[in-house]
Amino acid sequence: MSEITRAPGYTSAQTISVLTGASLMLTMSMGMRQSFGLFVGPVTQDLGISVADFTLAIAIQNFTWGLTQPLIGAFADRFGCRAMTILGSLLYAAGLGVTMLAEGPIALWIGLGFMVGLALACTGLSLALAASARSVSAAKRSVTLGTISAAGSIGTFIAAPLAQGLMASDGWLMAMVGFLGMCVVMIPAAFFTGAGDKVALGAADVSEASSESGAGMSVKEVLTEAWQHKGYVTMSVAYFVCGLQLIFIAAHLPVYLEICGQSPTLGAQALAVIGGFNAVGCYILGWMGGRYPKHILLGSVYILRSGFIVVYFLLPATPTTTLVFAAVMGLLWLGVAPLVTGLVAQIFGLRNMATLTGFSFFCHQTGSFVGAWGAGLLFGVFGNYDLAWQIGVLIGVSAGMAQLFMNDEPTPRMRRVVPA
Repeated sequence: MSEITRAPGYTSAQTISVLTGASLMLTMSMGMRQSFGLFVGPVTQDLGISVADFTLAIAIQNFTWGLTQPLIGAFADRFGCRAMTILGSLLYAAGLGVTMLAEGPIALWIGLGFMVGLALACTGLSLALAASARSVSAAKRSVTLGTISAAGSIGTFIAAPLAQGLMASDGWLMAMVGFLGMCVVMIPAAFFTGAGDKVALGAADVSEASSESGAGMSVKEVLTEAWQHKGYVTMSVAYFVCGLQLIFIAAHLPVYLEICGQSPTLGAQALAVIGGFNAVGCYILGWMGGRYPKHILLGSVYILRSGFIVVYFLLPATPTTTLVFAAVMGLLWLGVAPLVTGLVAQIFGLRNMATLTGFSFFCHQTGSFVGAWGAGLLFGVFGNYDLAWQIGVLIGVSAGMAQLFMNDEPTPRMRRVVPA
């Protein structure tokens, strides 16, 4: 690996270990998370619960993920990622186990909701991207983050067909067993994600992370600095809308397709297509983030998403329109994550990255909570998703416009230690 690729202080082996581990961990973790919408029909029918009961579990999962992400990120910033990622992998498997034992909504809310949500805070994008960003040079950071984010998309391409195939042949419990197998793969990947912990935290860290200062700041000081940067606040509020739109599609598209008389397999195919195209979209947006203003790219993504949602829901739902919609949305899916992470590094530096991306992600997951449960409630009241997608489009365009005009300048502290 060339000198320009790995960060100062890291060996080539450490950088490769971090990037490989983070990629594989995300492939497993995010692949399962983005496929849970396939379980709505089978689980609600088997347990005799409502769609709103199931989507409340998904809402709890996303809210728990967001609520605990800042705390997990702060711990990882100070003590390293490895302990958190391994713990999260084990907790993921335990949460799936509790879900398999569920006889009603309460166990579902605990297992699939709270436990898996906490596991995702440890094994999801925030820690994976923070560890990856520290292991590579600034010149390669944006495209590397895009590549790592793409791994989460590839996971959907694997997990969705696996789950749908096992459900069709042996039921949803066997599909959960398949997901437990993915957790087994995730554990060693989580170990290697923390391969650079000692370099990032130790005295040998004389690289960009230490030169950018911030190492001695308390969590309160970090958050105060962030709150005073209006661009960061704008970005975090817009990230709320991102979470709302994505979870609405991931959790409710399979149900919508069944209402429209389409085969249940089309939902799995759509999620798989989203995953496949998202891998391409993450790489492209990561590459573009190294060449063009990241906030402009973010705003454009939110506006484009909203436009394509309008087109899809106004057209008849057919296999062709659904798969084309899935492909387009895939290109605009998780590619926002490397852009947000890159903006945090650009504005605040690397040292407290997991903490700051964690708080932004809390906003994202609050949006996911609203999107998952709120759309389920609206569906229960009106019997359709019309109002849900219309609300999503309206606030999506508003967030995109605000994002286009955000302040992306580094903080005064960063300007002092890294002069222009």
